[in-house]
Amino acid sequence: MPPTRSRPQSRCAERPSVSARCVSEQVQSDQVQSGGVQSGGVQSEQSSRGLRAAFYGDDFTGSVDALLQFSRRGWRGRLFVGLPGDDALAQAAASCDVVGIAGIARSLSTDRLDDELRPVFQALTRLGPHVLQYKACSTADSSPAIGSIGRVIEIGREVVSDAPVPMLFAQPDFGRYTVFGHHFAAEGATVYRLDRQPTMSTHPTTPMTESDLAVHLGRQTALPIGAVAHTAFGAPGDLAAALHDSPAAALVLDALDETHLVAIGEAIRSLPGPVFAVGSGGLSHGVAAADPGSASPPPTRTSSSGPILAVSGSRSAQTRRQADAAAAAGWLVRPLPLDGSDAVLDEVIAALGAGRSVVLTSDDADIAAAADRPVLEAIAECAASVVSAAVRAGATGRVIVCGGDTSSRITGLLGVGSLSIAANPWANIVLLRAHAADPAIDGLELLLKGGQVGEVDLFDRILALGEPGL
Repeated sequence: MPPTRSRPQSRCAERPSVSARCVSEQVQSDQVQSGGVQSGGVQSEQSSRGLRAAFYGDDFTGSVDALLQFSRRGWRGRLFVGLPGDDALAQAAASCDVVGIAGIARSLSTDRLDDELRPVFQALTRLGPHVLQYKACSTADSSPAIGSIGRVIEIGREVVSDAPVPMLFAQPDFGRYTVFGHHFAAEGATVYRLDRQPTMSTHPTTPMTESDLAVHLGRQTALPIGAVAHTAFGAPGDLAAALHDSPAAALVLDALDETHLVAIGEAIRSLPGPVFAVGSGGLSHGVAAADPGSASPPPTRTSSSGPILAVSGSRSAQTRRQADAAAAAGWLVRPLPLDGSDAVLDEVIAALGAGRSVVLTSDDADIAAAADRPVLEAIAECAASVVSAAVRAGATGRVIVCGGDTSSRITGLLGVGSLSIAANPWANIVLLRAHAADPAIDGLELLLKGGQVGEVDLFDRILALGEPGL
């Protein structure tokens, strides 16, 4: 069975390989075992109703967001880093409400999606969840050539269910809204129509030139794509009937607020399963909010302290603003040394050793120094090398990684086998605990964030969580 993610060749020192492993927000480092969890590792009783949902995340940060949305509403969950065997999945399903697999489909060419997704959808469907979610980005960025959601719909209908596919990309608490089928996304304090949003309209890989999501996705598949406006949700049961009876293969659903998310969650819950659905963390939110669980939500802070090393593979304007704000607050900010310069590495370790936090950026890095390597690969390898060196030197145990694709690559290069939720300080910010065979990496605290995620002062606010008395 093919793996769900590949690890790029690392230029770092050789590290022991780590097989795909499961993770729960309630699993501690010494309880995580290769391929599964020790007996008693999940500190909660088995859900009496069995597995309620499963999901595949199209990138690393999106997978973490989905897990967070479910866990906030009392659902017990585990996130696998890659596709494990059926036994490990079954063990997770026996004790959890939701099981997820972190993948890389968002960055894959369309001809690679079948090999990536079909084995995952088959494995998750065998677990018997009522809902199987393809967790997509809340900006729906995709194209006929890269990360094609149209192709995802085709595969999901072939493997999971040929019923109409509910699609919810809105995530109101993250500034993402769908109104009469058109999508809107906030940047800073301003909400833009998607095709005019400064970052997404000029995205280097999948620029969003169309805000009508049915039109946008219709360009990626020959299947008919429809939409249901929030004004047509009607009385309880009406939306479920609209979803069940639609002649369209998939339907874009409006959402402006919590009531719409819950209405969609309730409609999906009432449909005959399995339901294949596509959407953002807003979809995870709605499904879980319509049927809350009994587990405790994640804590708001951890016991970690000391300086932070932030590395960025994102060219987002928001990440640049965050780096500039950190510089103004006294952090050392430098471009990633893509040329392999030891001088920058020495400066980073010295700063961290002196208690000064560091940000390494990529939007101003010397891309020409990447030579014949793909730029994203060069950035991830460089960042992972610096993180590894700093952690092994004992200079830091707290790391921020900016960029979804960068996060998935760096965790692989570092040999991270699985991740657990350590804390949810506020909003959609989540601190993770790394679990790895390498003792230097095991226990590392990570914030893996999308380029546009977080307020301008995010880095300094995370740093403050480790200050005594706060």
